[in-house]
Amino acid sequence: MASLALAATPPDEPPSEQELADLEKPSSALALLTVFRHRNYRLFFSGQLVSLMGTWMQSVAQGWLVYSLTHSPFLLGLTVFCAQVTVFFMAPFGGVIADRVDRQRMLKWTQSLSMAQAILLAVLTLAHLVQVWEIIVLAFGLGFINAFDIPSRQAMTLDMVGREDLRHAIALNSMMFNLARVIGPTVGAWLLDRTGAGGCFALNALSFGAVLTSLFFMRVPKRPLRVNEHALREVLGGYRYSLSEPRIRSALMLVGVSSCFGAAYLSLLPAFAGGQLHGGASSYGTLMTFVGLGALIGAYGLSRIRERWLTLAPIAASVCFGLGLIAFSRSHVLWLSAALLVPTGCSLMLLGGTTNTVIQLVAVENMRGRVISHYTQGFLGMMPWGSLMLGTLAARVGVANAVTFGGAVVVISAVVAWFNRSMPERVQAAAAE
Repeated sequence: MASLALAATPPDEPPSEQELADLEKPSSALALLTVFRHRNYRLFFSGQLVSLMGTWMQSVAQGWLVYSLTHSPFLLGLTVFCAQVTVFFMAPFGGVIADRVDRQRMLKWTQSLSMAQAILLAVLTLAHLVQVWEIIVLAFGLGFINAFDIPSRQAMTLDMVGREDLRHAIALNSMMFNLARVIGPTVGAWLLDRTGAGGCFALNALSFGAVLTSLFFMRVPKRPLRVNEHALREVLGGYRYSLSEPRIRSALMLVGVSSCFGAAYLSLLPAFAGGQLHGGASSYGTLMTFVGLGALIGAYGLSRIRERWLTLAPIAASVCFGLGLIAFSRSHVLWLSAALLVPTGCSLMLLGGTTNTVIQLVAVENMRGRVISHYTQGFLGMMPWGSLMLGTLAARVGVANAVTFGGAVVVISAVVAWFNRSMPERVQAAAAE
């Protein structure tokens, strides 16, 4: 059986291509539910789902608040840049910590600090004292927290479910994330119309109580202690490992380019809703909801992809994502724009989900936190650079043209990745002749 093949792999060696191919049979919807037999995962799933809905409410409210105060696409991009740039620089150190410490305890600290950030943002907004610079500073602080939260949270998935259920758990994590993306913006847009941004921030602060409660009741097995080296040496060792493993290297490079030039379009959605589509907060919420709907479909699709196609899936997803962005950027009708965001969101989810699956299945245990931090660095850490770049470009040539440019770069990167992948095969064939 596939799970037995992976389970038999020594913990200090990555599974081979053949062992990944042995997991050939796609998962059914019923098979996904078997992950819930793990008590820790049930607690994790329920707490995270509530908390993520609050996070998406805050994201919608924050973007709309910045745009309402400034009407500046550049400041929208700058806010997202500050919220995520610390992930780019600090995630490798977060990965080292995830490999060293008790991940459950680490998450209790990071989630508590995230709650404090949401409380402060809610108080400032409800008291009508909030300024744009304060939003940017608080976004920067949250990004710093996430740089240490995300590698520990992702790496703890294997601790909760074991290798045999890892793929199902990753698919369910993606479905949970994108279900929250569907519900959160919808509720957030409703609250924006009735209570303003402050109500969204306050509700997000309350939602952290769910995840903290679940972390308190979880009983995750202790990992064996390991000898810790100098932090910078461990960071560099993690990079050497990721770059030396072809399957990890290829997936990370592609997801980094696509996030920088493509996924950053999310930071410009308020400008699309308020400018190109001549709508309001409800139009922005609609766009975000359809992005989440497409991503939710993509998350389920991830569970149906055969492992032998996992290395090809990011390339195909990048092509579809880039073409979807180009089509979306040319639309001036709300219903058409929303419809185009479904395949666009689906493709981006498949790109991130397949990359996450590849690196978690391939990475050895003592490198898993660091490799996941590289995924975080590529998928989330590159996004702020793209947000800043597309925001600056949008201020000069317009939002639509900026997103069209980003989509074109994503398609080109996928073509380059395809030819780079097939180049070793062509060299071997030529040598054989």
